[in-house]
Amino acid sequence: MEIKSLHTHVDIVSRSKGASVIAKAAYNARDKLRDEYYVKVHDYSKKDDLVFSKIFLPEHIPKEFSDREYLWNSVEKIEKSKNSQLARNLLFALPRELNEEDRIKLISEFIEE
Repeated sequence: MEIKSLHTHVDIVSRSKGASVIAKAAYNARDKLRDEYYVKVHDYSKKDDLVFSKIFLPEHIPKEFSDREYLWNSVEKIEKSKNSQLARNLLFALPRELNEEDRIKLISEFIEE
């Protein structure tokens, strides 16, 4: 298979830009999450275009962090600064030649490595 070009974009979820890591996580997962820092609920659960969502945790991380709301509210609590960089958002454009299953496999292997 010949792949002509790949696109990757990385940005930072930062409080100084007024961003909410909970809102970003809720949107990315098409989920409904309660934001304890901003005392707000972000609900993207009615969007139906999600193909795949998973939290990849290293083995040494406690399993409660596999709960998206717990994970991102914990990040909000630990970061005290008004200009905290809370997360990195990675966007990959994968080749159209790959089917959905192969795309999921490819991105999962990349993250796990």
